[in-house]
Amino acid sequence: MIKRPNTNAQRMKRHRRVRAKISGTPQTPRLNVFRSEANIYAQIIDDSDPKGGKTLVSASSLDKEIEGYGGNVQAAQAVGKLVAKRALEKGIENVVFDRGGYLYHGRVKALAEGAREGGLKF
Repeated sequence: MIKRPNTNAQRMKRHRRVRAKISGTPQTPRLNVFRSEANIYAQIIDDSDPKGGKTLVSASSLDKEIEGYGGNVQAAQAVGKLVAKRALEKGIENVVFDRGGYLYHGRVKALAEGAREGGLKF
């Protein structure tokens, strides 16, 4: 019998390693990405609070502004643009990108490019 690796455990291991190096500040909060099979989520988080990170802005493919299926590249790009629009409304221009342990490819890359097109700098 072949033992298969737990891919989510591997992702969490990569995520912890990346999070040890980056964190969000009030000047440059962290743009966090989470993707499930059917949807993609983005949050802009300020990690300077000692009690834990404070979510400043969020967007997901479940929002009413996003039309169609949420698990594809077009939806991810739309979520990136939406989170950038909401961030700029709150005065946030610069962020640190946290890919959440996922490869920078496909939906994660599309979300990042959509956020850049929307006006965020990272």
